[in-house]
Amino acid sequence: MLQVEQIHTYYGESHVLHGISLSVEKGSLAVLLGRNGMGKTTTIRSIIGFTSPRTGKIRFQGKEIQRLPSYRIAKLGIGLSPQGRGIFPNLTVKENLTVAARGGSAEGEGWTLEKIYDLFPRLRERSASMGGSLSGGEQQMLSIGRALMTNPDLLLLDEPSEGLSPIMVQEVMAIISRLKAEGLSMLMVEQNIAMAMGVADRVYILSKGQVVFAGTPDELRANEEVKSQYLGMNH
Repeated sequence: MLQVEQIHTYYGESHVLHGISLSVEKGSLAVLLGRNGMGKTTTIRSIIGFTSPRTGKIRFQGKEIQRLPSYRIAKLGIGLSPQGRGIFPNLTVKENLTVAARGGSAEGEGWTLEKIYDLFPRLRERSASMGGSLSGGEQQMLSIGRALMTNPDLLLLDEPSEGLSPIMVQEVMAIISRLKAEGLSMLMVEQNIAMAMGVADRVYILSKGQVVFAGTPDELRANEEVKSQYLGMNH
């Protein structure tokens, strides 16, 4: 579904990503872990085209996308729920959901407003409310729902549990598990390690703009050295 090969990304003269390589298999969920400031969000931004890598290749469904503008990358079938959620505070929930809506590939398939409301009953209740009046958890649901309305083949999730109460974290994770069960390919950046490990098929740990670990959640659980050095987990 997605192959990132040896990308180097800069902000101005600052060299942030140093040869990152990772892949997302069709229908699987890959997770990027690591402490703050290690390049996780920059990796997401590089894939979606906000900060294009200077060198390296990004292939989506076999097509090179590293030189394309972000709107073209989105149209190819990559959805984004960004860090900070990025919803429109002065639009209603319904307007937020429909503003970027695109039909699915086949007639009758794909995400519709009705299906989003079935997935997030809370959004149906709040459909006439302004985006800015929602709680953090509701905003996160709206951000994911809006990305799904583009009917992506790959969904990028940047810190979906950030700033949420424990009960909301569980709710958002249940949604992500459900999307995975339905066969949606996803790449997720997450600080909540236990939660991420519970849903991931593959885990990548970033440190200082490089991949320092790639493997399954079980392989990571068994690797005490990596856990303590890069994630600060001492158990």
